Amino acid sequence: MQFQWYPGHMAKAKKSMQEDIKLIDVIIELVDSRIPYSSKNPDIDTLANGKARILVMNKCDLADSVITDKWIKHYEEKGYFTVCVDSKNNKGMKAVNSVIQKACSKKIERDRRRGILNRPVRAMIVGIPNVGKSTFINSFTGKSCTKTGNKPGVTKGKQWIRLNKNVELLDTPGILWPKFEDQKAGLNLAFTGAIKDELYNIYELSMLLIKFLSENYSDIVESFYQIENKTLSEAEILERIAVRRKCIKNGAKPDLDKAGRYLIDDFRAGRLGRITLEKPDVLLIGENKNV
Repeated sequence: MQFQWYPGHMAKAKKSMQEDIKLIDVIIELVDSRIPYSSKNPDIDTLANGKARILVMNKCDLADSVITDKWIKHYEEKGYFTVCVDSKNNKGMKAVNSVIQKACSKKIERDRRRGILNRPVRAMIVGIPNVGKSTFINSFTGKSCTKTGNKPGVTKGKQWIRLNKNVELLDTPGILWPKFEDQKAGLNLAFTGAIKDELYNIYELSMLLIKFLSENYSDIVESFYQIENKTLSEAEILERIAVRRKCIKNGAKPDLDKAGRYLIDDFRAGRLGRITLEKPDVLLIGENKNV
């Protein structure tokens, strides 16, 4: 399977971010805790231009907490200020403001020496599509400032949001990068819904997810769908899921596409349990890489 999605509005958004970067003090980048490497846009590193960096590990309630701790340590060693949040349920949000102040402490002290007091920190919020950026902002501000949705591409333009007297946020549209050098990053983005579902074959994607789960979380499919899967192939497991979820076509045949959709949805919603698709020492599924 080939994964790629870079519509025109993303190129426009990237150009706008390049122009706005001089206005801000710190970049807050949201990543999906289930794929902290694949959901981190490498173009942001180029755009950052020496700005302070905060990495928000969002959707941490859906990720394997042991592996999340390893990712936090990994990125802190690289100089990022990190914070782990579940913005949908407003968990961990109180720590974000203090992290912003810590990341911008040198700027705040520099302003103080110049006699500039109470000038708000300006933060740019960035992230790939469907990483939960709008939900994060609404939870952070305590009000509905942006549109939210469970599909990529909801936010189309930038907007300034006054958080309080200390912080102003510049929201930006979710952007990917023009070319995935490794298609396994694209695979992870497809698993989590960062790429539009219409752009790939759901049956093939579900088979690849079953393969990953069988190799890394072997008991999850068995316990959730109540099927014995240790001796079954990926195709046989999907057939059993189809039967369990009553996905039957005319002629009493299992509807594997529909069953695959159920599997993907169950994973994305966290119904299968807390699952992380990549580790710091094995960054892309089945392949050793260094960040």
